[in-house]
Amino acid sequence: MTIAARALLLTARVVAGAEARWVASKPSPGPRVYFANHTSHADFMLLWAALPPVLRDRTFPAVAADYWQRNAVRRYFAGQVFKAVFVERNHVDRAHNPLVPMLRALDEGNSLIVFPEGTRGNGERLQPFKCGLYHLAHARPEVELIPVWIDYLSRVLPKGAMVPAPMLCSVNFGAPAHLRPDENKHDFLGRLAAMVTALGESCKTNRF
Repeated sequence: MTIAARALLLTARVVAGAEARWVASKPSPGPRVYFANHTSHADFMLLWAALPPVLRDRTFPAVAADYWQRNAVRRYFAGQVFKAVFVERNHVDRAHNPLVPMLRALDEGNSLIVFPEGTRGNGERLQPFKCGLYHLAHARPEVELIPVWIDYLSRVLPKGAMVPAPMLCSVNFGAPAHLRPDENKHDFLGRLAAMVTALGESCKTNRF
């Protein structure tokens, strides 16, 4: 792990806590796909920080190439610190298939962090999932899909904020899922969104 990665890991723990709660699954070596709610550009850092070190070293965020390659600072942190998998979303064709780099990472035994909503929400209700998670599950049906609810992060670094506000966050991991035989895209995405929503509702019920 680089010095910059260690510094960001410490920051995540001091500012937000990044408490891991393995609600219905256990830490396990990859490949896995962790799919979570999306409220902040700090989402993947909190999820990444919540993983045990042995998993953290082999788990990479799938990030939008157009945003994270926009300038040298973003490229450095995404590419060199977090070893992100850059996903093309503006010029998708055979030469720029967004699935290819993600499938390559999984085939090398790594895990991925993805945000199926595609854009940040308000932290209370999920937006509809994009189809990328379905295509990923269809291409690698043996890979475990782990639902994740990141709780309180929208209050730590809300949309538009530049400085985080200290507050304990929890990263909640649900039961593994797979694409079911003959399950269509609509049903699959609805089922997985419901799994993430259920984790969020459980967090609200059990807060104290």
